[in-house]
Amino acid sequence: MAAELVDDPRLVGLALKEAWRRLRRLARAPWISILPGTGPDRILAVPREFQHGEVSRAEAIYAGSFELAGHRIDVTDTSPFELREAPQPWLEELYGFRWLRHLSEAQDALCAENARALVNDFMLLPRRRRAACAALPAVMARRTISFLTHCPIVMAQGDDEFRGRFLDLMAAEARYLRRIAQDVTDGMPRLLVRIALAYAALCLPAHGHQIKTASQHVSDELDRQINADGGHVSRNPEAIIDILSLLLPLRQLFGQRRQPVPRSLLGAIDRMLPALRFFRHADGAIALFNGATSGSQGLMLSLLRFDETLGEPVSHMRQTGYHRLGQGGCIVLADAGATPPGALSVDAHAGTLAFEFSSGARRLIVNCGAPPRADIAWRRLARTTAAHSTVTVADHSSSRFARSGLIDRFLGSPLVSGPTRVKASREDRPEGQLLSMAHDGYRSQFGIVHERELFLARDGRLLEGADKLFRTTRPGRARKSSQAEAQLRFHLHPDVEAEAAGSGIRLFAGGEVWWFFADCSPVLEDSVFLSDPRGPRRTRQIVVTPGAAQTEVHWRFERRI
Repeated sequence: MAAELVDDPRLVGLALKEAWRRLRRLARAPWISILPGTGPDRILAVPREFQHGEVSRAEAIYAGSFELAGHRIDVTDTSPFELREAPQPWLEELYGFRWLRHLSEAQDALCAENARALVNDFMLLPRRRRAACAALPAVMARRTISFLTHCPIVMAQGDDEFRGRFLDLMAAEARYLRRIAQDVTDGMPRLLVRIALAYAALCLPAHGHQIKTASQHVSDELDRQINADGGHVSRNPEAIIDILSLLLPLRQLFGQRRQPVPRSLLGAIDRMLPALRFFRHADGAIALFNGATSGSQGLMLSLLRFDETLGEPVSHMRQTGYHRLGQGGCIVLADAGATPPGALSVDAHAGTLAFEFSSGARRLIVNCGAPPRADIAWRRLARTTAAHSTVTVADHSSSRFARSGLIDRFLGSPLVSGPTRVKASREDRPEGQLLSMAHDGYRSQFGIVHERELFLARDGRLLEGADKLFRTTRPGRARKSSQAEAQLRFHLHPDVEAEAAGSGIRLFAGGEVWWFFADCSPVLEDSVFLSDPRGPRRTRQIVVTPGAAQTEVHWRFERRI
């Protein structure tokens, strides 16, 4: 790893910080906090589960089939917790115990017995025989939240010995999380730990100062990680769903315990619910930017029932870096933000100035999206600029990734460079809405700045665009831009049918017919839609390749039926 870090000095700081955090956490190892018999004797409140389970999944788990993180593993002759060589994302899901919601959904004695038996397997398994990820702070935080949320089914008909060990375990892991919270990696892992500690303080018997301290810490983290416009600092729209599904039950827990709800918690919820509506297409799907998948539509609908705001979604999210155009039943969502820094970028994509376009309940133009399945190769592909509906230069991405096996395992493949200046402005005109954007992600490599304009007509029947690549005055060490072939990509949703017709591309989306035209001849090529919960789906993309001397391309989508 040392050689790789020298090759890219920007990773040195991240690596040193992460190494220091791990050393500090190791010094506070979980077993230090465990004193048998010192745990609580009861649970004072039970959080609500917002993500409903599936009875069919409960039946599969009873049969020994665990489908987690896109992998299905059948376990018949041993405990699933004995499997240490399974895929890492599968193990993290297993040890996070979120799958208990499926057993809770079934609501029968058999599933309760199965839940209790599986939790007992986990508790009885010596730590040295568990997968290493079981002790990761984010995984332990998920486990704490899951155990508290589903304790009724886990503890149903359990004897005193089991109940005592279960309560002792939750208390011990909460103590450990309190010890290492300040040393957890920034972003979602740290926020998860703070939320889990607030759950534990409210659900388990605790001194008043513990509730107050947990409330203050989760408030501080929400103030730091939730932008003023309701977006998360990672810029992942799906993170809003994940966080809201934890904050809404937390708000209810404060009420159950007759404790004052922190203002920061209320403010974060009030900001995030409109932000969630901002990213939602008319078909109910969330926009596929920066790690978002299509697998949370049901949960998103449940969360939006708590949104009391009226009227249309806001037109832009300035701090998080997104814009929305809406005219005549059509929606355009565009990424106009800089890449998040450091550890916050481990799931970020190189999709600056990419957009998605929907008409009514049909998505036409999308990004490939992040695969919900735990396939490293697909996830790497999904993060490239070519997997987004934007411009690529010389088949390079506008952001650079840290790519190596060692770096991935240690830092999680953050972005090491990307656009430093992203500009966006918009105009509301009588004839429609105009969005102008620019980024410098290709400046260091090619001495090129990309500008994009999007215009959505008032009646929604026309989306016009212009992409311009121009040389900067001082490209520095950049490669010659004359050698940098550009391509415009427009990825089609799998439900859209497309065919070349004359000088354009004809698109069939439900009962609508759209046409695509450009300054230079567009072609249809194969593509893949990665964010479907069932796995990758074949689709098509429109590709426009301007000539070597052409620096500006005009294009348009027209609805004719």
